[in-house]
Amino acid sequence: MTPRINLSKEQLTRYKGHISLCEIDLEGQRHIAGSSVLIVGAGGLGSPVAIYLAAAGVGRIGILDADTVGLSNLQRQIAHTTADLGRPKAISAAEKMRALNPDISVEPLTEMLTEENAAEIIGGYDITIDCTDNLPTRLLINDCCVSLGRSFVFGAVSRMSGQLFTHVAGSACYRCIFDPAATDPDAELPCAITGIMNSVVGVIGSLQATEALKLIVGTGDALTNRILTFDALTMEFNSFAVKPVENCPCQRS
Repeated sequence: MTPRINLSKEQLTRYKGHISLCEIDLEGQRHIAGSSVLIVGAGGLGSPVAIYLAAAGVGRIGILDADTVGLSNLQRQIAHTTADLGRPKAISAAEKMRALNPDISVEPLTEMLTEENAAEIIGGYDITIDCTDNLPTRLLINDCCVSLGRSFVFGAVSRMSGQLFTHVAGSACYRCIFDPAATDPDAELPCAITGIMNSVVGVIGSLQATEALKLIVGTGDALTNRILTFDALTMEFNSFAVKPVENCPCQRS
């Protein structure tokens, strides 16, 4: 259960935009301040997620990425600057988050997420946001969150399109929606090879942050049992209903 957090006068001013919304208001902002979110990946998707959750006042944010900042990353990974080249992405992103909002606790994690550490790391946060770009890590996040009964928000981008969905206990998970055995190998190629429109990661990352905040506050309809897609060429969003697979681990109590 999210602890009740009392906000200072300065925080009441900082978060006035949220507090003025009847869908969030003061009680919701207190929930945000008392929540914890793990962001796996500090790249194209993780950058806007990290910045928006920090600005929103999420009390404790973990940012996990074992990679360092490269020159080609700067086209889309807005949490990093030219001065950060060669530095760990998790540390670079954490600095920007703390500079934006010194009230929050940011925990940079520069290790890789593995089968050995996933449960311990993911189990330490209320919600996980999957901002990765490879199938093995996506499946690891999915399976660990399902096993622990944790919610997660998935996002992915390719060239000029993106997609996202949310999993909570009992709803469809990654394995229900995508068949790992049928995944197109070309879809796993990095953005530096296949290409990516930089603003598309901003659209999907911002939506992932929105989903996380909605889950924390308990407002609106989450993207559970449905997947949202975005096509920048046509400027169209589409939502498709999905059904949980009966024999999937996410459906076992």
